[in-house]
Amino acid sequence: MKYLTIVVDDRVGLIADISYILSKAKINIESISVEVVGDKAIISLGIKDLEKAQEVFRNSGYVFTKQNALVLKLLDRPGELNNIAFVLKEKNIKINNVHILSRGETQTIISIVVDKPKTAKKLLEKYLVI
Repeated sequence: MKYLTIVVDDRVGLIADISYILSKAKINIESISVEVVGDKAIISLGIKDLEKAQEVFRNSGYVFTKQNALVLKLLDRPGELNNIAFVLKEKNIKINNVHILSRGETQTIISIVVDKPKTAKKLLEKYLVI
């Protein structure tokens, strides 16, 4: 999955503005995470049509970064995320962010962004969804 991350001054209506911009361009939000730290909003958007979204945000004056995420299927039980994190730690791979995309009765689908995605993809191959 492709992610765009926007860091911007937090304000009332920010999510309304961003979702409007994307909906007007007919770009679907596959996943979203929003955190406010101090006076800054950090918005991570999972989007399939990355090129179109980048153009729309550039034209709207938003500054963003783009990242590739690995989408993993884990058993939904204590310690599963730790298993993944430990494998990555052992190979000196830094986790930049993790998002839960969905949870079922027996499994959880997460997206994870790391600093060495090619190596992580090989290490986590048995968990890969995409």
